[in-house]
Amino acid sequence: MSAYDSKKILVTGGAGFLGSHLCRGLLADGCEVVCADNLFTGRKRNIDDLLSHPNFEFIRHDIVFPLFVEVDEIYNLACPASPVHYQHNAIKTIKANVLGTINMLGLAKRVGAKLLQASTSEVYGDPTVHPQQESYRGNVNPIGPRACYDEGKRCAETLCFDYYRQHQVPIKVMRIFNTYGPNMHPEDGRVVSNFIVQALKGEPITLFGDGSQTRSFCYVDDLLRGMRALMDSPPELLGPVNIGNPNEFTIRQLAELVLEMTGSSSELVCLPLPEDDPKQRRPDITIAKRELDWQPSIELREGLVKTIDYFATLVGTP
Repeated sequence: MSAYDSKKILVTGGAGFLGSHLCRGLLADGCEVVCADNLFTGRKRNIDDLLSHPNFEFIRHDIVFPLFVEVDEIYNLACPASPVHYQHNAIKTIKANVLGTINMLGLAKRVGAKLLQASTSEVYGDPTVHPQQESYRGNVNPIGPRACYDEGKRCAETLCFDYYRQHQVPIKVMRIFNTYGPNMHPEDGRVVSNFIVQALKGEPITLFGDGSQTRSFCYVDDLLRGMRALMDSPPELLGPVNIGNPNEFTIRQLAELVLEMTGSSSELVCLPLPEDDPKQRRPDITIAKRELDWQPSIELREGLVKTIDYFATLVGTP
């Protein structure tokens, strides 16, 4: 019998990009899964194939309000994660991070559940340390347009550790670096989805700045292996733990690779760099390697093949 057979697991943001893949993997391992999502950025189409599964339950719910369910584990993924979406309603984003995390930690406390908080590399802001280690405290503008997400996630981490210290709630904090793959929202404004959709439609590919800023792209399957490994790790490993791919690319390199792989004739167009946009992003994954025996195995070109195929079914080709 699998170690997961008797577990009932709540996934908040379960109809979103990461959440839908996580729900699918948990069900495959024999878990009962409760998926909670308010469908602000999540989409029912991501979980359509799960709705008839006997161990799957979908609840349309916003975690800004308390949720009462009996579960063994909670993956708290609910929050808009792209600048376009989290800046659309900045106050709502802060509420999701702060009130939502309080509600999920309160639920974990009541029912004795373990909680994994999906944090982000954005807690490092525009870093002055490279690559970013978990001990680095970040360089974040607390009053800028990205602060609703950056500072919201930083506060969510604080809440997790305070609930652990004050109420002994078992926690895991994971810092997610740029992740991509099928089920991304085609209009989320993230660089991978933007470039692929623009290339498939034959539209200009928009670079912010000169494209020299860097990111490290982790394919969704690798990311979820790391997430599951952290949730199942010994109780004393609280985190934070960086989960991401340490291979670093410039945004221009990504754009050129997408153009090559799609065969698109789209031109590259440079636009002004958004305020507080990080110039570098690369995870130090020493802790993940040592404590979780985890490192990514899917390189960018391989992951892009699957991601381009997914978007081609959504947007077609010119």
